[in-house]
Amino acid sequence: MAAAGIIAEYNPLHLGHVHLMTEARRLLGPETGIVCVMSGNYVQRGDFAVAGKAARAAAAVRSGADLVLELPVPWALSSAEGFAAGAVEALRATGAVTHLVFGSEGGDAAPLARCAEALCSEAFPPKLREEMKKGDSFPAARQRALEALLPKEDAGALSRPNDTLAVEYCKALRGSGIQPLAVPRRGAAHDSGAIGGGFASASAIRAMLRRGEEEAALGLCAPAMAEAYRAERAAGRAPASLASCERAVLARLRFLEEEDWASLDLGNEGLYRRFFRSSRSAASLAELLEAVKTKRYPLARLRRMVFRAYLGLPPAPPPEGPAYLRVLAANGRGTALLAGMRNTAALPVLTKPAAVRRLGPGAQRLFGLEARADRLYALACPDPAAVPDAWRTGPAIVRGEAG
Repeated sequence: MAAAGIIAEYNPLHLGHVHLMTEARRLLGPETGIVCVMSGNYVQRGDFAVAGKAARAAAAVRSGADLVLELPVPWALSSAEGFAAGAVEALRATGAVTHLVFGSEGGDAAPLARCAEALCSEAFPPKLREEMKKGDSFPAARQRALEALLPKEDAGALSRPNDTLAVEYCKALRGSGIQPLAVPRRGAAHDSGAIGGGFASASAIRAMLRRGEEEAALGLCAPAMAEAYRAERAAGRAPASLASCERAVLARLRFLEEEDWASLDLGNEGLYRRFFRSSRSAASLAELLEAVKTKRYPLARLRRMVFRAYLGLPPAPPPEGPAYLRVLAANGRGTALLAGMRNTAALPVLTKPAAVRRLGPGAQRLFGLEARADRLYALACPDPAAVPDAWRTGPAIVRGEAG
């Protein structure tokens, strides 16, 4: 069975996400399987997911997906490049995915692919070094460097948030055999905090939840997501919030020595010294980030560094990619895809956590990191005791539903 891949966080799953799945089948055929690679309990901007991965994955399957695979936490809490590389590698490893479908402000994959090729060319690094000397942020320097190699209308993709991530997808897709398929984004812009045309960004919905406007926020989610969120809240598992465990995070950071921070500073630009000094006295994460930030570093990068330190993650994801494909949820068509993957998958497919013990040391280390991260995620939930342990959590199988 041919399948389309989607990379997502579903934090939370909203109507724009459902539209993307619907468009994937409209463009590729109604029998196309939808395989999602989804961040687990942590998201790329450096935060806890508002609801746990099991609930979000099950809601995705009830909203159009057939199979949801977990993007392991080292990639979920990585740069856009690392996030895309890990997720694309997971889709490639299924052996079943022919297209990667993503939302795009431009709605055309061709200029995004041209940007990807230019970024990977030998001509780009010297241009970037030249621009970085001007002291601007990395995103601004990168766009100017790209404009030196491409028409401005192509390079402009890096000024639009969905297209910026899509360019990283296109970079990761090179040589994979998977084709990019851009779908015009509908409604409010990504991370805009706005609502447009009846579609809200996930950022806007999270902001409404933080303000206590729960019913209005859930009305902008996919119905299955709204139902799942209410059930998670009733069980004491949602919403997960950094405020709930801020002192636990700060306590962990105060244990770290300067060399620990240095190992996380991949740019070797002295950022670790600012973190080390500030982490010793900051009384809140807001105070810590305020002391560390400069115009050179995007806030998301600083937040990811905090979370990688808190979780004890390595400074970067393993270059070889994920060590297994962990199933979070599936329906009937998804289980058929899984059956086919017995012959096509390039990585072990994990449906029972205990099965990781039969895999190699790399897989066992990765699952151990994931299990520890899940235990710490529980501290961000209203009732930590209500969050199941990773070693006892299998996939959600949704019966009687197929895309």
